[in-house]
Amino acid sequence: MGDAASGRGRVVSPPRTVEEIYKDYRARRSAILRAVTHDVEDFYAQCDPEKENLCLYGYANEAWEVALPAEEVPTELPEPALGINFARDGMNRRDWLALVAVHSDSWLLAVAFYYAARLNRNDRKRLFGMINDLQTVFEVVSGVRQSKERSSMDNGGRAKPSVKVENNGKSADEAYGEDDSDHGETLCGTCGGIYSADEFWIGCDICERWYHGKCVKITPAKAESIKHYKCPSCCSKRARQ
Repeated sequence: MGDAASGRGRVVSPPRTVEEIYKDYRARRSAILRAVTHDVEDFYAQCDPEKENLCLYGYANEAWEVALPAEEVPTELPEPALGINFARDGMNRRDWLALVAVHSDSWLLAVAFYYAARLNRNDRKRLFGMINDLQTVFEVVSGVRQSKERSSMDNGGRAKPSVKVENNGKSADEAYGEDDSDHGETLCGTCGGIYSADEFWIGCDICERWYHGKCVKITPAKAESIKHYKCPSCCSKRARQ
């Protein structure tokens, strides 16, 4: 990949405004999320402990890559954690992915605030607020729920129905007196997209993560006949056991 496309090396037109930096952050974050969730089998295979020090890169075009670190010193951008492949076989797989996620979150913030160094104090604060409204990669990978998502549980301690449907202008959530703002931190477990009431979503009854119907190939009609939905990730885990 070329420098401008990949984000490695010299960037031709780096983001400068709060909105541009936030867009860059979200794109890189989406790439990382895809690597450790939807493409996890491919990512796991590429992190061969027999290879040299490897890093996980997320690029501004939402592509990810497992590669050797940049050779130039100092580097144009902050570098991600080095040698993530060495710990792969010495840890429980879920714990290893969580470790990669934590280091990736640190790297994403480092890149964002490298670009934000020339912003004024108020703009940096606004940028961090926008970033902080998103779940971290670690929270998505580990299944940690943010406070607003926990509030979606009813008084009996049981989760509300797992399907979020927008139908003729009225969503299933509206029946519970909720609006879009109640789900602003809900992210798709596959693509990392933020919840929107005008899209069909379905929640896994095993890991409790939410997914765009289109990302897991479930239509509203098909969802009506599903009593307990199990996402592809949970299905693959059960198959390996």
